[in-house]
Amino acid sequence: MVYRTSSRRRRSGSGWGRLIMAGLVALVSLISYFGSRQDNPVTGETQYIGITVDQEIALGLQAAPQMAAEFGGLDPNQQDQAIVDQVGNLIVQSSPAGNSPYEFDFHLLEDDQAINAFALPGGQIFITRALYDQLGTEGELAGVLGHEIGHVIARHSAEHIAKAKLTEGLTGAAVLATYDPNNPSSASSAQVAALIGQLINLKFGRDDELESDFLGVCLIDDSGYDPNELIGVMQVLASSRQGNQPPEFFSTHPNPESRIQRIQDAIQNIDACPQ
Repeated sequence: MVYRTSSRRRRSGSGWGRLIMAGLVALVSLISYFGSRQDNPVTGETQYIGITVDQEIALGLQAAPQMAAEFGGLDPNQQDQAIVDQVGNLIVQSSPAGNSPYEFDFHLLEDDQAINAFALPGGQIFITRALYDQLGTEGELAGVLGHEIGHVIARHSAEHIAKAKLTEGLTGAAVLATYDPNNPSSASSAQVAALIGQLINLKFGRDDELESDFLGVCLIDDSGYDPNELIGVMQVLASSRQGNQPPEFFSTHPNPESRIQRIQDAIQNIDACPQ
């Protein structure tokens, strides 16, 4: 009987120790995240950023070759690459993006199947051959590139890195607090915590896309293109569906039909664009 009581006390003490450690992990994660608050000089937005601009640039440059390889490498058509460079550089030079510390580089990828475009932190911008060939005008190309430039100057990748660190820390705290070595089924609580973290990041991703749509309208207007061309891009994407196989672009971007009204609203409120 004495032995059993001692065993229960040890288990109880162990449980309290896990809770205290979990609380400390969560507290450190929250302090680190909220201590990274800063204002974006281009957009004026208050953000939580855990890395420097130089680190963003370095990360983008390091990841660029691997990302290009996943989409078949760089497209060998130098004429089309020159058009992508020309349009992208015009947007940067004619807009507040040119006042940012980022060194933009534009890449046309050889993949003629995946309809996609994306940006890495620090200014590395990519568009696939499949999407490039779907675009009917230079203005639509400007719409795609302007949207991706918007991701860079809004520092969305850096925000997600900070959020990922916070989610990892809080999820780790939840695992530590709920896991009972004498009850393996308690691991399901940790799985729920991880799922919640993923849903939070998904919501932020959608917000990022809508912000980049707004910034894209602003940037292409600054460079002399008709911002309505971005609506044309959404229409191109919507019409490119093939049965139940949507373009890969949809895996990282919200439904284009639902974004058209937002883009139209942005055009109507273009005076609110960053200067």
